[in-house]
Amino acid sequence: MKPLIRIASGQGFWGDLQRAPYDQVTKGPVDYLVLDYLAEVTMSIMQKQKKRDPALGYAKDFIPLMQELLPILAEHQIRVVTNAGGVNPLACRDAVFTVAQKLGIRDLAVGVVLGDDILPRLTELHRLGIPLENMETGEKLSTVMDRVLSANVYFGAAPVVEALAGGAQIVITGRTTDTGLTLAPMVYEFGWSGDAWDLLAAGTVAGHILECGGQASGGNFSGDWRSVPDLAHIGFPIAEAHPSGEIVITKHGGTGGKVTVQTVKEQLLYEIGNPVSYITPDCIADFTSIHLAEDGADRVKMWGVKGRPSTDFFKVSMAYRDGYTAVGTLTYAWPDAIEKARAADRILRTRLHDLGLRFDEVRTELLGYDSCLGPLARPAGDVNEVVLRVGVRGNDAHAVERFGMEIAPLILTGPPSVTGFAGGRPKPSEVITFWAALVPKNVVHPEIIVESR
Repeated sequence: MKPLIRIASGQGFWGDLQRAPYDQVTKGPVDYLVLDYLAEVTMSIMQKQKKRDPALGYAKDFIPLMQELLPILAEHQIRVVTNAGGVNPLACRDAVFTVAQKLGIRDLAVGVVLGDDILPRLTELHRLGIPLENMETGEKLSTVMDRVLSANVYFGAAPVVEALAGGAQIVITGRTTDTGLTLAPMVYEFGWSGDAWDLLAAGTVAGHILECGGQASGGNFSGDWRSVPDLAHIGFPIAEAHPSGEIVITKHGGTGGKVTVQTVKEQLLYEIGNPVSYITPDCIADFTSIHLAEDGADRVKMWGVKGRPSTDFFKVSMAYRDGYTAVGTLTYAWPDAIEKARAADRILRTRLHDLGLRFDEVRTELLGYDSCLGPLARPAGDVNEVVLRVGVRGNDAHAVERFGMEIAPLILTGPPSVTGFAGGRPKPSEVITFWAALVPKNVVHPEIIVESR
């Protein structure tokens, strides 16, 4: 058993800082590089891509990254764990093999985790009496069944551990929990058992800290953000994990950003519900049991995390078609910019009403004034300019399209001093809505394939 492993976060989302993974494997020693590409809406986008081309459906950015990193990974024996496989992990794997062959790299072992995509099984599961009802509203899946685009189970660390045990140097999964990507190397290297709840909770919390990339090392820091040095060259976080479950969050020396108790605490609060019951497929972690302390410059020690047994269910992330939307903007200049924008909004809404157009929602924002805080925004003086942004949403594609035709006329038939109009008429775009459900673990089983080429 190794006394210590270093797990580096290289990606917080699909589209994150492109140089971060390279920096993580070149600016200091690491054992694992974890790359998180997936969000709820990402799966539906990938399903659409796969329907157009069976060879797609994964995070395409991962392939040129591997072309850059594979020689470095091989030289330093660094393993990669990623959910870049999206809805087509096998195609992603084959693309990696193609790159490896071009680079002259042989005997590369790549593991894939399959089985999370249950879209083809929805009817079967319904017949088995598994309702997959909406966790938030209680609505039955049958109400949207014909509009579902994607349905993916959140697997945890276990199938990734199996792939690592099978010799995989790169593990590519579909919808695996963000925390599971980091927890899996710890379970594999330290031999943690499936019921070592405190240890699993510690690894899960570490995964939660790493999952958003630079957000734990000073990015998006709402504390004293001015004190964060050199964000242009921010170093992403690294978890130094010990078999005891003690973990130190740090980053490579000489990189920007900072790792402090405050930056780590902010990340710990990100996207959690009940802090006593942070539920994952691997365990339930109690965030109120976490102990943090500074352990030197850019080092935060974490210990004492308590965990409880996991539930009998997997969470299912689904997405379905839910109508159309369109958004248009106009910029109004000084003087009386806010008053002009509000008058234009009233005129637009009157015209839409006169046309008999009906929408599920019409939303107006004044960018630079109330778009973030809405009615909580403080009164503003005579600002230099303001951007009026109006959006509509509804199931009638024609009505949404007609809305787009009413934006440009305001330039000459509404309040004065419109500027910055560009982009033409806003076009309807499809609305994709998230649906979360639960499925019993005993009806969904991951499939692990490890292959060398």
